[in-house]
Amino acid sequence: MDIFIIVISIFVAVALLIWFFFKSEIAGVFERDPAARNVLEVILLYSGLHAIIFYRIAHPLYLMKVPILPRLISQFARFLTGIEIHPGAAIGKGLFIDHGMGVVIGETSIIGDNVTLFQGATLGGTGKEKGKRHPTLGNNVVVGTGAKVLGNIAIGDNVAIGANAVVIKDVPSNSTVVGVPGRIVKQEGKEFPGIRLDHTSLPDPLTQALDKLQDEINHIEGELKKHSEGLKK
Repeated sequence: MDIFIIVISIFVAVALLIWFFFKSEIAGVFERDPAARNVLEVILLYSGLHAIIFYRIAHPLYLMKVPILPRLISQFARFLTGIEIHPGAAIGKGLFIDHGMGVVIGETSIIGDNVTLFQGATLGGTGKEKGKRHPTLGNNVVVGTGAKVLGNIAIGDNVAIGANAVVIKDVPSNSTVVGVPGRIVKQEGKEFPGIRLDHTSLPDPLTQALDKLQDEINHIEGELKKHSEGLKK
C-alpha cells in the first residue's frame, strides 16, 4: 500500500509540473483540437505534447554543448512518439503538433508562437549546406498534413500551408500556400480571428487561372460561332 501511495504521489507531482511548465502548449491543444476532453487526457495521451516536453529538456543541454545526451533524448522521444525534433531548433510557446507521426523539425529551424504542425509535416533542409539551413516560421502558422517547408526560408505570421504543399521560397504574412511547388495566394489586409486550421480546402491560384482562361476561350468560341452564323445568313 505504501508503494502504491508513493507511485500515485509521484504521478500527481509530475502531472502538476507538466501542467505548470507547459500551460501554453496544453491550452493550444484545447484551442485547436476538438477531441481533447480534459487536462489529464492531454498530459497522458498526446504524443505531440510528449515530444515537446522531451525537446524542452534536450534544448538547454544542447545550448550548453553537452555531448551526445541532447540527441539521445531527441531520438528516444522519436522512438516513443514518431516525432523528431532536433534539440538545436528554437521553438516558441504554444506549439501544437496534431497526431504528429512523421513530423520532423530540423536543427536550425526557428518556430514562432502558436504554430500548428499536422502529421507528416517537415521543416527540413535542401542539401549539405552549413549554418542556417532550415526554415523560420512566424507566429500563428499552420503547416498542413504532409507539407514540406524546405531550406533557409522565412514564413511570415498568420500563414496557412496546405496539405502536401512543398514550400521552397519565402512566404509573406497573411498568405496561403498550396501546391507543388508551393504557390502563394495573397490575402493581405484581411483579419483572421484565431488560427486557421483548414489546410485542405484552400484556393489554388493555378486552377483559378486555368478556369479564367477557359472562360475566356468559351467566350471567344461563342463570339466566333455567332459571327459564323451571321455570315451564313
